Amino acid sequence: MELIFEGVKESSRFKELRGAIAVLEPINGVFYGEMVEFDIGDGSRRLGRVLEAGREAIIVQVFEGTAGISTSKAKAKFLGQPFKLGVSEEMLGRVFNGTGKPIDDYPLPTIDKEVDINGLAINPMSRDYPRDIIQTGISAIDAMNTLVRGQKLPIFSGSGLPHNEIVAQIIKQASVSGKAEKFAIVFAAMGIRFDEALFFRDVLENTANMDKVTMFLNLADDPPEERIITPRCALTLAEYLAFEKGRHVLVIIGDMTNYCESLRELSAARDEVPSRKGYPGYMYTDLASLYERCGRVKDREGSVTLIPFLTMPNMDISHPIPDLTGYITEGQIVLSRALYQKGIYPPIDLPPSLSRLMKDAIGKGRTREDHPNVANQLYASYAEVQWIRSLADIVGEEELSERDKKFLEFGEKFEKRFLSQGYDENRSLEQTLNIAWEVLSILPENQLHRLTKEQIEKYYNRD
Repeated sequence: MELIFEGVKESSRFKELRGAIAVLEPINGVFYGEMVEFDIGDGSRRLGRVLEAGREAIIVQVFEGTAGISTSKAKAKFLGQPFKLGVSEEMLGRVFNGTGKPIDDYPLPTIDKEVDINGLAINPMSRDYPRDIIQTGISAIDAMNTLVRGQKLPIFSGSGLPHNEIVAQIIKQASVSGKAEKFAIVFAAMGIRFDEALFFRDVLENTANMDKVTMFLNLADDPPEERIITPRCALTLAEYLAFEKGRHVLVIIGDMTNYCESLRELSAARDEVPSRKGYPGYMYTDLASLYERCGRVKDREGSVTLIPFLTMPNMDISHPIPDLTGYITEGQIVLSRALYQKGIYPPIDLPPSLSRLMKDAIGKGRTREDHPNVANQLYASYAEVQWIRSLADIVGEEELSERDKKFLEFGEKFEKRFLSQGYDENRSLEQTLNIAWEVLSILPENQLHRLTKEQIEKYYNRD
């Protein structure tokens, strides 16, 4: 996967160094995103990328930072092309660093082609509407917030919550229906600790999906500038596997908070005017340039589905990162600290969670005929539980009616039997829906307003 450069332009001299930013004297023919090679004078070389090409100066992002670079001795060469990633199906089952170099002690994979990592959003006129599901084996997602092929469905978490475990469980268990369907998972982690990297590599080595998974790992001690590259490498490989090799690809990238912190750091180094909480004003556009690369394309067999995950600072869902992510994506899965403290895993908070595309991908002929109504009934009944719990805090549980006590019993059973499941427990959609009916059967039949009489007659457990 070595980069081959053509069209090398003349060298340029340094004017200034600012953190990971090098300001160079201008030359003709330089374009945004062009790769730059630095000879820092001691025989070593570093790579960079053009962030701005103006008449007065050229601003370059140096991937490994500018420490040790001498403005009098170092030289820069503009290589005439953007950052490209060599891609092939041999990359499945492998682990790479944030810029696409193997770190799993295996040789370089054979490369089919080199592709510009910047890519483009899918043309809306070329998009095909997502209608088929990806099964994760997690009941709260499959039944209540169904993941659809071609969808963008983020996970909003917080510090200390088990988002890494949930992501790992999805990597181990995710699948698509149909024997002829080819599936793959591309995972990109940004700014993670060394122990987290070992955890994910252990997941890869001990999963039946191993030959279908590729990992890009950017560690916390890696240059933050590389975090801008990592998700683009992952999406570039996913696009190749999906639209050229016909695979249904699930891309999981995060922590997007670390990615946005790197954006803010680079913006500050460039002396840009900050926006909300110091983040650059173009952060929405930058996030959209990643998220909108997923989807389905007409007349193409494959698809790219995206699960970005992020930690919300102070669990604030109105913070700029989850706020902007929510604008671009088609729903969200929100984790709850209160559920986690009750010992429930995965602690998925259903009221604020949503999958906007699930309604067109579930039901008769797709999942099971009762799936839409079961999901609606579970949401409605659990919302009633929340209200009754608030009432019980005021008047005391002994003052509640028998109906309200039944709902409280349903709420406890719903959380412990339906929401909660083991880290290694892979539930089929059939099992998930059967468990849903098991807990719904606690409620009187006359309280199941979202279900048809035929469905109650068929699935309600009167024992």
